[in-house]
Amino acid sequence: MGVRFPHQMPEAEDGLLATINTTPLVDVMLVLLIIFLITIPVVNSSIAVTLPHESTQASEEQPQNIIVTVDAQGAVYWFDTPVSTTQLLADQLAREAARNPQPELHIRADARADYEAIGRVVYAAQQAGIGHVGFLTEPPKQ
Repeated sequence: MGVRFPHQMPEAEDGLLATINTTPLVDVMLVLLIIFLITIPVVNSSIAVTLPHESTQASEEQPQNIIVTVDAQGAVYWFDTPVSTTQLLADQLAREAARNPQPELHIRADARADYEAIGRVVYAAQQAGIGHVGFLTEPPKQ
């Protein structure tokens, strides 16, 4: 048996707490929001996707761009001049890589060309220190 004081009312013992303290809930939600805002860009960049083969955006040809062509037989051309050896191509690319600003290398490769011939051009550009290498494609037929 308990002691009952006169200022206590019998209804107060059985009454429920009608208010909810929402401050901890709001704190947790704000922390989660900040975590999601920080991690979403990291997650988006690590998703594996299949990239398109053709560029949908036309880029203007700049005079300082280097165009190296690889034909179906694997012959390499510096603009329109044939390049006989990979070493000669590497030397020309090294001279261009020393320019400031450094030009972009655009590779025009025939669709029937071997990957080995294209790989030699990309490797020579890498060894020369060319920072921007791109592949020229044709837009799809409508």
